[in-house]
Amino acid sequence: MASALEDPVLIRHFKGHKDAVTCVAFSPNTKVLATSSLDRFLMIWNLRPNTKAFRFVGHLEAVTSVQFSPDGYLLASASEDRTARLWIPCIHGESTSLKGHTAPVRSVNFSNDSQFLVTASNDKSVKVWSICSQNLLYSLSQHTHWVRCAKYSPDGRLIVSCSEDKTVKIWDIRNKICINNIIDYDGFANYVDFNPDGTCIVSAGSDHTVKFWDIRINRLLQRYKVHRGSVNYTSFHPSGNFLITASNDGTLKIMDLIEGRLLYTLHGHEGPVLSVAFSKDGETFASGGTDTQVLLWKTNFDSSEYKKVLERHVQRLHSDDPPHLLDIYPQSPHRHDAKSQAVEINPNSDVTNMQILDPPVVNIASSPTYPPSWQVYYFLLCICLYAKGKY
Repeated sequence: MASALEDPVLIRHFKGHKDAVTCVAFSPNTKVLATSSLDRFLMIWNLRPNTKAFRFVGHLEAVTSVQFSPDGYLLASASEDRTARLWIPCIHGESTSLKGHTAPVRSVNFSNDSQFLVTASNDKSVKVWSICSQNLLYSLSQHTHWVRCAKYSPDGRLIVSCSEDKTVKIWDIRNKICINNIIDYDGFANYVDFNPDGTCIVSAGSDHTVKFWDIRINRLLQRYKVHRGSVNYTSFHPSGNFLITASNDGTLKIMDLIEGRLLYTLHGHEGPVLSVAFSKDGETFASGGTDTQVLLWKTNFDSSEYKKVLERHVQRLHSDDPPHLLDIYPQSPHRHDAKSQAVEINPNSDVTNMQILDPPVVNIASSPTYPPSWQVYYFLLCICLYAKGKY
C-alpha cells in the first residue's frame, strides 16, 4: 500500500479477448486475474510484467461468469452452452463439465470452504453442485423468470439469488427453502451479493440503482442512484467499508458505505462496463467491458486509512463535517443522485496506448480425450496433485 494517500489510478491495460469481457476475478493470492468473454474463452493474466497470458478453450458458446475457488486450486466458469465447467488453472488446462441446466448458465460461485458450487441459469433455477463428486446435489426452483446471479453467504448457510422476475430470494441451504423474498417493483437485479460479514446484501439494478438490505431485519438501508444506466456488477472492498459498481453508462463508481455517499467516478472504458472486482487484499481492482478491454486499477486506500480517506475527500469537496466512524449504516434509506459531488477520475492518455506491448497469448485446450468414466477420475487426481504442489 502506498504510504501517501492518493486517488485510485489506472495502472495496466490488457487486450486479448475478441468480444465483450463479461466477468473478472482475482486469484486468492492476487497474483493472477481470470476473465471471461462472449468470445467463448477464459483468459488467465499473470499480473507480473512481461509474462504470458493463457487462453482456455472448452466452452462452445459465450462465457458469462468466472471465479476462483477460495483455496485457489480450481476455477469455475459458466456459459451460454448450458454448462458450468471446472478448471485447474495451470498450463495443462484440465477441465470437467457440469451438465444439468437446460438454458444458458449466468453465474458461478464457490462456497467459502471450496466444497460446493452454486450456479444460476435462464432455466429459472439455482443449482448446487458437489466439487468432490462433481454431481448435482439439488435445485432451487421458485423463480419465475431467468435467474441472473446466485451467491453463497460468507458462512455458507445461505444463498442469495436474483431474477428477472423482479425478486431477490434468500435460501436456507440446510432446509432448501426460500426464507425471504424481496420484491423490487422498479426493476430487476442484474447482480446480488452478501457483504463481507454476511449481514447485508447488495443488489445492482436494471433501474440504475444500487440497494442495500439488512437481512436480519428485512429492511432497506441504503439506495444509491448514481449511475445513468443499468448497474451490472458490484464488488465489496475487503474491509466492507467501500463498494465499487460497474454500469452500462461506461463508468465505475466507488461508494463509501459508512457515510453513505459517492466518493469516486472512474472513466476508462469505451462503452458499458460489465464486471468489476476488488482483489482479496483490497490493493487493486479490475474491470471489464464491451470494449474487450481489461483494466487494472490501484486502489490507494485501505480500511486502516479510512478516516484519512474520508477527511481528505471532505476537505476537497468542502461539504460536510469529518466522518463519524461509529455510524456504520444510516438509519433510513438514503437517496443519492448523479449530481452528488464526487471526484472524477479520467486517465489523461488514451487507455489503448497504456500497454506498450500486449502479453503473448498461449491457447490451452480443455481436457485430454479419455473415456467418460476416466475423465472424472483423471480430473480429481489432478486436483489432488495440484493441491499438494506435485503437478
